[in-house]
Amino acid sequence: MTSEGTVELLGAMAVPDAPCDDPAALLARWRPGRGTWFSGPRGGLLADGALRRLEEPDDVGAVLDEVAASGSGPALVVGALPFDPAGAAALVVPREVTWSPALGRAVEAPVAGGPSPRWGSRSLPEPAGYEAMVAEALRRMGAGDLEKVVLARVLDLQADAPVDQAAMLRGLAARDPSGYVFAVDLPTVGAPRTLLGASPELLISRRDGEVIANPLAGSAPRRRDRADDEAAGADLLDSAKDRHEHALVVTDVSAALAGVCDDLEVPAEPSLIRTDAMWHLSTTIRGRSSRSALDLARALHPTPAVGGVPRDAASRAITELEPFDRGFYTGMVGWTDSSGDGEWVVALRCGEVCGPSARLYAGAGLVPASVPSAELAETTAKLETMLASM
Repeated sequence: MTSEGTVELLGAMAVPDAPCDDPAALLARWRPGRGTWFSGPRGGLLADGALRRLEEPDDVGAVLDEVAASGSGPALVVGALPFDPAGAAALVVPREVTWSPALGRAVEAPVAGGPSPRWGSRSLPEPAGYEAMVAEALRRMGAGDLEKVVLARVLDLQADAPVDQAAMLRGLAARDPSGYVFAVDLPTVGAPRTLLGASPELLISRRDGEVIANPLAGSAPRRRDRADDEAAGADLLDSAKDRHEHALVVTDVSAALAGVCDDLEVPAEPSLIRTDAMWHLSTTIRGRSSRSALDLARALHPTPAVGGVPRDAASRAITELEPFDRGFYTGMVGWTDSSGDGEWVVALRCGEVCGPSARLYAGAGLVPASVPSAELAETTAKLETMLASM
């Protein structure tokens, strides 16, 4: 595990379609409404156009076999699945895929030109309302209904001009180039609607049968002073509350993978990773499977890192307490090819952008030792990733 919030993965990415040696130049080609960008430590891809659009992930295997047999386009599907497993997916078989090496430090943050947009904002719920949501979840835990639940809030932004989505994507990539950066076209009528984000969490990766999952749970904001920052990471690693939250996730993910993987390796202790804004507790789980990356991801989703324990009780709490539909937030983003290889990440540190509007999401995992004001502060720190890109 690296210290920058990424997993040392399974060697170089295979390149089934057109390659590009300049990842920054490829990133600069992305435009909203034209395709999907996805990049991580194994490399990046730009998927242009849509040969097929799929709302039902059960159809993916048959469609990819058909495309591979006909040679009509890349035998690969890319896109996003929502938090609700029963919801409609936003998946495409693209007309063209271009691959690149990992971004590394190749991306420079965009330089603002002209006057900055003026923004109006609304938090849903308001901060006091979010603390009340957390308090209600803690009451349910005290009654024995829940062990853990993740509760989110949103920040709705309205600008006086259309949001520059391409600049946002470059800003996200420049801020955390070693993380998982994505831009996915979503179904819309009118202006392009895009799911943009920079996730720290790999849900599943598969290459030649080798599988990696990297659940994260337990977080702390980064600090400006280096010594204070290192102390915050050490405190997180020693925190009984956060280690309990993390163990609930790892236990659930390991149990799910045990049914679909062989030779499963689960470390006994978590490690620390960091993004630009947050420290996280991390566990890297390895195994082997003949199942496709998408099938494996669906077997895991939603993990307790975005839902809770017990799963049904947590789902009810989220539905009853959150005053909005999560949509694709805490769903998954990635790709799978006809061989079953692919990568899927949890849709975190993200937002949906359309015209002059943006909806940003952030959540926190709650266990009985949680404190409402601290969970509110955690969501505020997590919003920083998207706000900085704007």
